[in-house]
Amino acid sequence: MASNVAVRRSARSRAGGLIGAFARSRELTLLAVLLVLAALVALEAPNFLSSNNVVSVTSLAAIIAIAAVGESLIILTKNIDLSVESTMGLVAFVVAVLLKQQNIPMPVAWALGIGLGMALGMVNGIIITVFRVPSIVATLGTLSIFRGLTYLVANGHEINANDLPAGYTNAASQTFFDIPLFVILAVAVVAVAGLALRYTVFGRQLYAVGSNAEAAATIGIRSRTTVFLAFALGGMLAGVAGVLWGIQFGQLYASSASGQSLAIIAAVVVGGVSIAGGSGTVMGAAIGALFLGLIANALNVLLLPQEWLQMIYGAVILFAVSTDAIIQRRTQLAKARSRIR
Repeated sequence: MASNVAVRRSARSRAGGLIGAFARSRELTLLAVLLVLAALVALEAPNFLSSNNVVSVTSLAAIIAIAAVGESLIILTKNIDLSVESTMGLVAFVVAVLLKQQNIPMPVAWALGIGLGMALGMVNGIIITVFRVPSIVATLGTLSIFRGLTYLVANGHEINANDLPAGYTNAASQTFFDIPLFVILAVAVVAVAGLALRYTVFGRQLYAVGSNAEAAATIGIRSRTTVFLAFALGGMLAGVAGVLWGIQFGQLYASSASGQSLAIIAAVVVGGVSIAGGSGTVMGAAIGALFLGLIANALNVLLLPQEWLQMIYGAVILFAVSTDAIIQRRTQLAKARSRIR
């Protein structure tokens, strides 16, 4: 009997160890799956690994990755921003309008667009921290408000590449040492955010607030201020993504970037950032963006229905959230057993 109990305990320990190992190496696991998937798709469609296609896939994934970094900062605090796609769309369209109608220098237009994104993030932060509206409700509302503002700005018109400065969209295909410019920008954003989360007081505060806001308050962390700053930074990075979105596509509509919130949130959670807050890395979110971008492009090159993409995003979110829930339960059980012993 005792031996059977020992065997069961050993099996549970091994299972817990495997789950714990998966949790600790989510980024490496996802990267390995990504490479295997890329190899399998390349076998069926050799043009998948052509330089033009790789630049296209990674450039678009880089835009989503930058927005996902901002979303990660918010989700780490146990909140969520559903309005990120509307922020991107509004910023992209406003920047294009400024370039078309006001004839201002491109760097100034880009800076104004990024500033607009931060302002929209601050609006979300005020609603959530001052008026205490749950983030899922607040950002669902601003999702519609920001999109409505885009329609007002557009006034039934679209903007074509011909309306923009000559060569405006060239940056989307520009490379340095065969690395797309957008990828370099995304790597820089991920590196800065990752270092900030790991080595700054603010980074540690984000994790603390997401893990236990009440406990964070007892040690002097201003939870509402931290959440507000997370939304402000998330809006700023959504603004950066919106500027790059306009450069990537050139042709802009009032509905630009619609549906991207799902892709961004999916990238964050599949990359290992817990939807319950307090754990995860921006590196994982960036790899998640590349993984989902690869899937979207694979459907295209394999001539499979694009309608599958929305289902895949939903399935990915459910799988990632379920996995996190299992990991948390295993961790809690392990802690409980250790206390009993």
